[in-house]
Amino acid sequence: MSEQFFDIIQSEQATLVDFFATWCGPCKMMQPILQELKAQLGEGVRILKIDVDKNPALAGHYQVQGVPTLIVFKKGEIQWRQSGVVTAPELARIIKTHKNQ
Repeated sequence: MSEQFFDIIQSEQATLVDFFATWCGPCKMMQPILQELKAQLGEGVRILKIDVDKNPALAGHYQVQGVPTLIVFKKGEIQWRQSGVVTAPELARIIKTHKNQ
């Protein structure tokens, strides 16, 4: 597991982690959604994409059973988690909810 990953999720800033696979259709649908989210929130959100096939230990550590799995971290703690495609407006609402906690 990457030390850098753990350093990033320890941040005070909310970090959205997208656990995905290149062969996954719904994961491909998330890419433009995440781009839209970044355009909406700018520096208000950090987004990391973790390929489960290249990082199986990290996926296992967080018990990722299906992809895409989205997890919001703040100060190293899981604030929110969901598997499946989530819309940009819903993700923006979730990030804003956890941003000020």
